[in-house]
Amino acid sequence: MTPPRAPTRTPAADGEDLLALDRQVCFALAVASRNVIALYRPLLEPMGLTHPQYLVMLALWEESPLKVAELARRLSLEPATLSPLLKRLEAGGMVTRERDPRDERALAVTLTEKGAAARQQALRVPPAILERLGMDVAELETLRDGLTRLIAAARPPEPSAG
Repeated sequence: MTPPRAPTRTPAADGEDLLALDRQVCFALAVASRNVIALYRPLLEPMGLTHPQYLVMLALWEESPLKVAELARRLSLEPATLSPLLKRLEAGGMVTRERDPRDERALAVTLTEKGAAARQQALRVPPAILERLGMDVAELETLRDGLTRLIAAARPPEPSAG
């Protein structure tokens, strides 16, 4: 029987392995994202919302109605990705989707009475997340600001008009 092989580790010239899993920003972001989003699940389930639906509702609680294209832009989603979320929210009585009276080509999303009322229940979510994370608002705002800079840096460049 052959003994098990020792793990292969190829260090970089400076002694640090640039491909070490625990050095990867993408890995840290993926794990943090999964873990933080999981914290929201028990808070959102009583509201009948998934985390992606909650993000849609956050945008609509800021401004409603919104054109689907504008909502997609604000959420950094493709309209095709947003469409099934909106269908489920509409089926749940949270929003309506109708042609925009100012632009018949565009679809506008509007909060229903139920959707607007859900905001009151959602006010409990941020404090519960803060408590669960054991972090203060300033610490999370600093983290959010750093992630916002990272998002901007990672975005593909806008096509130049011309």
